[in-house]
Amino acid sequence: MKTTTFILVTLLTIKAATAQQKEAVGESPWGPDDEIGTLNMMTEASQLQVLSQIASGKVYDLSVDYFVGMPSFHSLGDPGYQYWLTHTPHGTVVDNPNGLGEAMNQKVSYTGDAISMYTHMGTHIDALNHFGLNGKIWNGFTPEEHLGDKGWKKTGAETIPPIIARGVLLDVAAAKGPLPKNYRISAADLQLVLRKQNVRLQNGDVVLIRTGQAQHYENAADYLDNYPGISLDAVKWLVEEMDIMLLGADNLSFEAFPPERTDNWVPVHTYLLAEKGAMFIEQMFLEKLSADKVYEFAFIAASLKLRGASASPMRPVAFPIQTKQ
Repeated sequence: MKTTTFILVTLLTIKAATAQQKEAVGESPWGPDDEIGTLNMMTEASQLQVLSQIASGKVYDLSVDYFVGMPSFHSLGDPGYQYWLTHTPHGTVVDNPNGLGEAMNQKVSYTGDAISMYTHMGTHIDALNHFGLNGKIWNGFTPEEHLGDKGWKKTGAETIPPIIARGVLLDVAAAKGPLPKNYRISAADLQLVLRKQNVRLQNGDVVLIRTGQAQHYENAADYLDNYPGISLDAVKWLVEEMDIMLLGADNLSFEAFPPERTDNWVPVHTYLLAEKGAMFIEQMFLEKLSADKVYEFAFIAASLKLRGASASPMRPVAFPIQTKQ
């Protein structure tokens, strides 16, 4: 019995070690200096093509509001969203900060404000330096060589270009009904959605996954409560077989928790960012696209050029396009 137990433990240890060894940062096919990974799939020709297919001037805003008390990663010790007024109409009359006197400050009202926030809040895109494996990030860049006191010198949010591409909504919540807590969306689920929506994916697409979680965004406790997310096999299918360029979802952190592997607490993050150089957008608002059954669109977005940062707020929009169906 002891021998059998020893052999079983040994085999499990070897299996776990092998699984860990298979996870390694990817070497970019776009060269040793590449910092944007799969966004290299975007070209002037591909951008022009999707823009030429826009069918109407109706625009869908795919971002959420920022406000005090909004959902955040506070459980990991990250700061919440803070907002404060630096100038108010009455305060400037009292303080006279511009030195122009009471009469001028009563005539010209002045409001100013400031914010403080974690970069991974609200609708944002994760940069390729956000998660790495075995001491390296995408394309083999190391913190010893490329991380300074003021951020990463490689793959920072400032390197992310404006994104114009064909977008596809995969409305999982509509196809399967309300998803259970902690539900992991599989490749089979996504294939089911594509059949129901009568949509085909194309190389270089931006694929947005609707879990329905954005319905709870105004209530942080509900939004953060054991939310569903995408599985590792689903993202592997999207990236390796469908050649997707960019991903997004309406939940807090894209994948579901607790993690589906015991040797990696964020296997979807490290697979996409570190192994494949594929970025993704979190905390999107996809409810209006879903309500109008808009599944194919021109996706247009740009993020703030936060030098060295691991993420940046993003304001994506969608314009319905003509389809071949």
